Amino acid sequence: MRLRLAYVAALVAIVVTAAASHLRATPYDNYVFLAQAWLHGRMWIDWPGPYIDALPYTDGHYYVIEAPMPAVLLLPFVPLFGLATNQTLLAIVLCGVAIGAAWELGERFGLRRTSNAWLCAFLLAGTDLLWCATFGDVWFVAHVAAVAFTMLALAELAGPQRPWLVALWSACAFESRFSLVLAVPVYLAIMFARGDRTRVLAQVAAVFLPVAALWLLYNHARWGTWSDVGYTAWYHQDQAGMPTGSPFRLSYLPYQLWSFFVQGPTQLTSFPGLRPEISGVALTWTSPALILALFARSPLRWVSALWAAALLTAAPNFLYYVNGFAQFGMRHALDFEPFLIALMMLAVRRKFPVWGYALIAYSCAAGVWGTWYWLSFIRSG
Repeated sequence: MRLRLAYVAALVAIVVTAAASHLRATPYDNYVFLAQAWLHGRMWIDWPGPYIDALPYTDGHYYVIEAPMPAVLLLPFVPLFGLATNQTLLAIVLCGVAIGAAWELGERFGLRRTSNAWLCAFLLAGTDLLWCATFGDVWFVAHVAAVAFTMLALAELAGPQRPWLVALWSACAFESRFSLVLAVPVYLAIMFARGDRTRVLAQVAAVFLPVAALWLLYNHARWGTWSDVGYTAWYHQDQAGMPTGSPFRLSYLPYQLWSFFVQGPTQLTSFPGLRPEISGVALTWTSPALILALFARSPLRWVSALWAAALLTAAPNFLYYVNGFAQFGMRHALDFEPFLIALMMLAVRRKFPVWGYALIAYSCAAGVWGTWYWLSFIRSG
């Protein structure tokens, strides 16, 4: 019954997201180009023009700088459909996986079905997950993949806790969004608490060593160096960046704090009354139900671990030079929101406060409104 309900939750999320997206293929399908390039034995893509973000690096060739996991998932389909492969469909399926895994996590944490349904609805519509999956752009599908694999890792940690599978899901997550690598020490700490550290380390190493080797080879094939210089090189060329130095700086923290907690929509005198600016809307206004995470108290080892993972994975986003520009809400928050969702689950296991329902309902309404606004006024074509 438990697995059937997780599958039902996943299917509902897929149907909802598919209906919102109308299954329209995104024009920003960088991962389709990347998968095609790999199938032709090269790292550079057939760059179609400036609408596809790619880094000019060597010999006039262009390279995708984003974490490659979504392209890996597209590899079986690109030989069949070529550049017509619909990247948005991948985002929709991954959204379903995220919600199904979240349901499974809630059950393993002992949530009542109604509480689980409310929190899964919040993850879908009260965060940027629905919005990202609806459009499926290169940056957005990466977020959806990271959420899906992080929720799978958390569900495994709360259940059988097989080290090799936790390592596999976490590797898929950080190869979707690099900041998720910072959650790995937390996963190890949770598994170490059960003892038999030698077995844990052996299984984790069996997964991570091949992943690390492939990653080093991938970097060398692209950049001629073992390290990943893509984002730094992009920062040096970007109008919003600087010609030298790192894209992560303390000087960007005030801007990010304003983006995540202050930035609001613009009030209009005509329909639809509010306009979310292209640079986003703060979590304060789109996802206030996240405050429930602050009320998680037990079990202490889980609460401590989840807060550590949330803070570690949030840190790079609060120091980065851009806030995720061209978005509704604050999409970079999806890097750390899976851990906050888990904390919310722990907070409401025994009692779900009435105000919590109200904040979730508001957050979901805000997310649906933001998706509608983008479909109606920004991506209406």
